[in-house]
Amino acid sequence: MPHDILIRHGHVIDGTGAKRFRADVAVDGDRVAAIGDLAGQRGQVEIDATGCIVAPGFIDAHAHDDIALLAEPDMPSKVSQGCTTVIVGNCGFSAAPLTPRDSYPLDFLLGDESYYRFPRLADYFAALEQTPAAINSAALVGHSVLRVECMDQLDRAATEAEIAAMAERLRQALADGGLGFSTGLEYPSNKAADTREVAALARLAGKAGAIFTTHARNYDSHFREALAEAIEIGRAADVPLVLSHHQGDGPENIGHTAWSLPMIDAARQGQKVALDVYPYNAAATIIDPAFVISAGRILISSSQPHPEMAGRELDDVAAEWGVGRDDAALRLIPGGAIYFCQDEADVQRILAYPPTMIGSDGLPGGEINHPRLWGSFPRVLGHYSRDLGLFDLETAIHKMTGLTARRFGLIDRGKLAEGAFADVTVFDPATVIDRATFTAPSEPSLGIRFVLVNGALVWREGQATGVRPGRPLKRTAALPSQSLSAPRPVSIAEF
Repeated sequence: MPHDILIRHGHVIDGTGAKRFRADVAVDGDRVAAIGDLAGQRGQVEIDATGCIVAPGFIDAHAHDDIALLAEPDMPSKVSQGCTTVIVGNCGFSAAPLTPRDSYPLDFLLGDESYYRFPRLADYFAALEQTPAAINSAALVGHSVLRVECMDQLDRAATEAEIAAMAERLRQALADGGLGFSTGLEYPSNKAADTREVAALARLAGKAGAIFTTHARNYDSHFREALAEAIEIGRAADVPLVLSHHQGDGPENIGHTAWSLPMIDAARQGQKVALDVYPYNAAATIIDPAFVISAGRILISSSQPHPEMAGRELDDVAAEWGVGRDDAALRLIPGGAIYFCQDEADVQRILAYPPTMIGSDGLPGGEINHPRLWGSFPRVLGHYSRDLGLFDLETAIHKMTGLTARRFGLIDRGKLAEGAFADVTVFDPATVIDRATFTAPSEPSLGIRFVLVNGALVWREGQATGVRPGRPLKRTAALPSQSLSAPRPVSIAEF
């Protein structure tokens, strides 16, 4: 009998970091059926991958596609990059457990479609199963969302009773299949949380065999202290830790990798610590005067009170209004901006650091956006691996497949092996490159030829097929060996 799909004449990079090898790949149903010399076999659909790399589908370790998966289910921004799975619920913001209500900055970061709010994570998963997206998704539970649900004021630390209420919602969400707990301690809805509050919830995630991801409390003038706090919470809570979009912002942090990466190395001697990064030296998030100080250049991407300022430089708007940067930012809130605030040499050192996973951190929606939403993965393959030679292609693919799947406990994903799920990306290593720019942020990348999700073609030669085989990937088992060594007994009261 012919295979459902047979990919011929390609070079396989299997996602483990091992060297490439020449092989055909057969797919039956949603699984990889065979890898090797399949010259005597046939496929109902045959793909000629001559000159191409056949790799596992890329996993976006840090995405904000919670609502896009439902509102834009073809997910062209991701399938055009070869992404087959996204990790959502990052930076403390998740679509569940959240009842419909107005709350800034949740509305901005999740989108203002209040009908896409789900009281339980099980409800969110049910919506994804009823109206599937083109790609898979796995969900974290956001701290800001828990605070909005359980607190009447967000400008203070939670009480014991409020922490208990948040813990109950987190416990239910993890039981529903959530991967773990995320924070966004720089954001207005999250920054008043003290270390004790965060540690209590992180410890619950650890006991459930889940993960803790953190957008740290600060990335500029107090970056060192914020990084130390994040590592200490992960150690004390005995939970695997992921440092979200590791970066140091502003002139004072140029060269921070000389101390921040050794700090992470030291922590990794006794606990599980991982990190992700987006491959750009500019950030994108809400407009906030607290962020303005660390950026040399700021491009306004959106403003509700002044939509006409989208695409303008903040300094130009401030000069036009005859006010300072901070006052101009206050007038533009709520809105979004792109902050040019990082050193390119540091970005490259973080990318090359072996434990680093690749994430886009892209925010869907809006005409003016950061190009990382559409370009992150081909940029790593083309610009950083092929053109700059920062690492070989096998390492690049491992950082966006096998490494990420292992860190987040995604079973039979992130690798090309017989019996694994058939999430597959076929790309041309000679031409793959990002084309999205800060002036044209939604340009599809070049060189991504075919993408399969669960054995179905979702991208073919530059076009989405309209097929939507994506699934919510629910956590079904505890992550192995939370600690690398026995943790010192710690009481949350110490915080």
